Amino acid sequence: MTRETQPSQQNQHWNRRDFPEAARQALAAQPAADAPFEHSQTRRNVRHATDVIQAKRNAVTAELPDWQALRRAGAAIRAHTLEHLDHYLLEFEANCTRRGGRVHWAADEAEARRLVLEILAPHAPREVIKIKTMTSEEIHLNACLEEHGIHPIETDLAELIVQLGGDRPSHFVAPALHISRGQVRDLFARAMRQPDLTDSPDDLVAAARSYLRQKFLTTPVAISGANFLLADTGGVCIVESEGNGRMCLTLPDVLISIVGIEKVLPRFQDLEVFLQTLPRSATGERMNPYNSIWSGTPTGDGPREFHVILLDNGRSPILADEESRQTLRCIRCAACLNACPVYHQTGGHAYESVYAGPIGAILTPQLHSMHAAQSLPYASSLCGACYEVCPVEINIPEVLIHLRSQVVQQQQSTLTGSLGLWNLAMQSAAFLMRDSHRLPAAVHLAQRLQSPLVSRNGFIEWLPGPLSGWTKTRDLPALPAESFRDWWQRTHAQKSAPEPNPKPNPESAS
Repeated sequence: MTRETQPSQQNQHWNRRDFPEAARQALAAQPAADAPFEHSQTRRNVRHATDVIQAKRNAVTAELPDWQALRRAGAAIRAHTLEHLDHYLLEFEANCTRRGGRVHWAADEAEARRLVLEILAPHAPREVIKIKTMTSEEIHLNACLEEHGIHPIETDLAELIVQLGGDRPSHFVAPALHISRGQVRDLFARAMRQPDLTDSPDDLVAAARSYLRQKFLTTPVAISGANFLLADTGGVCIVESEGNGRMCLTLPDVLISIVGIEKVLPRFQDLEVFLQTLPRSATGERMNPYNSIWSGTPTGDGPREFHVILLDNGRSPILADEESRQTLRCIRCAACLNACPVYHQTGGHAYESVYAGPIGAILTPQLHSMHAAQSLPYASSLCGACYEVCPVEINIPEVLIHLRSQVVQQQQSTLTGSLGLWNLAMQSAAFLMRDSHRLPAAVHLAQRLQSPLVSRNGFIEWLPGPLSGWTKTRDLPALPAESFRDWWQRTHAQKSAPEPNPKPNPESAS
């Protein structure tokens, strides 16, 4: 990237546990000591919510005869934008500035937090309201604001529930799907001082509306993300379902939008594609109830001060990798989460990241320059369901394989990695398979050594040492007494041999 968007420094907030460890905890019957809600309830809610959303998505996409054409168009627009990202970002900056906005460039999360604090300093707010923004979660903004005596208030209903519970989101679109209605009632009753509150959905929504309406009317500063930036108009586009985003965009005196540099689109007209594909993929709706586009500081309407912070934070290195660049096409619809069998089992918390599911498995490690979250590229069966539903055709399985190769290369660069048991096994297999004589010899040796391990049904039900992990959950078919190579040589070698030259017949020659 040009200007201030140089590759970001190594992010200091790495995920705490590898995915296998976190997934085992998520699948356990008892929750971890620091987890406020029961994991079994989380799994039930995740499966129900994702199944419902997936069914709705399938129904509304089937209504469009040009759905696949829309996917291809979205992928083409995003690919073109990323190829010319520097041009469109500078165009956005020029047009946003001309309309009264102020554009800032943040190379990493530390610089983004510093910029937010500098913008807030003259106003000295005690509170700020927020519309759901994953970029603010990515830079750990809430904790930073609290440290400086500023209380952030999440206005998205699910994000508010998660915040009041001291919990973490488990899904892009439905962050609180793992929390039951009774638990929401307890959180609201305590935080909103309504001890007689019932768990009726109408009562809970009314309580949240009353609580948030007062915040909208009295809080002078709002912080948002953005779904899209429009280069040709300098506009910021936010789509949402509750109306809280429009409150944040219009009522406060100061608006700060923190946006990843990849979110820019070349033209206003490009929204024609994404305002059809995003709601169908995200919530199974034909359109979002609220679609807001904000450009600058128009007189007599909205905030008097408007800032956009363009966040790199590890995106430039992804952009430079042609194989991984498609990761940045993502429009955060969460369709890949809803389709993923791994996510269905573990939920979002097991990913130990702001970005969960298949897209998180490829985005999170790359944002950390592959120095953290190295287990996430392996958190997939490579079934391809995520690719089939992606509205911008990100080939997530392809990127996962690419990132796995990078993990292996990094591990091989260290002495521990080069001598690791798994690596030694793979190197041994490569040594055997490179030679047409070594492999048959190894097969013949294995046929002899397997005899004590083969059960009466012809399967190996137990293997010693590290290999026992395989047979704990599955049986291994025993090697046949005769390999295919041996059978082929025995049955075809003589047939394929050339016929001996017949002796010449003197009479025929004469």
